[in-house]
Amino acid sequence: MAAFLLIVAAVLSRIFPDPAWFNFTAVGGALLYFGARRPLRQLWIPVAALAATDYYLTAFYYSYPFHLSGYLLTWAWYAGVVVLGYILLSRQTSVSRVAAGVAIAPTSFFLITNFAAWAMMPQLYPRSLAGLGLSYAAGLPFYRNDLVSTAIVAALAFGLPVVVRQMAQRRQVAGVV
Repeated sequence: MAAFLLIVAAVLSRIFPDPAWFNFTAVGGALLYFGARRPLRQLWIPVAALAATDYYLTAFYYSYPFHLSGYLLTWAWYAGVVVLGYILLSRQTSVSRVAAGVAIAPTSFFLITNFAAWAMMPQLYPRSLAGLGLSYAAGLPFYRNDLVSTAIVAALAFGLPVVVRQMAQRRQVAGVV
């Protein structure tokens, strides 16, 4: 149930506006957690929810034309992070494994999407090494915020149940049941 609630939180974190400097999104952490806690056959659920959110934001919130080809890479990334959560965290969850997922998810999004923006939008960035550097430089503030957001959501999602369980065990040992 918690995995589904985190996907709802991820959708809501994208729909409700926040200050541009904040740019918080629960997407990376929610996808990692979903992959860690749900079977892979349910991978389509978070991907479909976030794809629908992409469509809504593009067509209705920003009033831009929606082009499917512009989102296939992002949707593949959503699925990839669910798979990453499954591979890395479903059988064994540890601080180092969660930290690895937190590092890999936003870093892969940053590297993939900024490269794609450079490669597919020559009107934004020149097709040169300098243009590629400009693309990555433009994405750095978003990367920082995505890394922090993913770390917060993952720490809460994976850490809170552990803390609650340890507190319950301490109370039980102390005889305060």
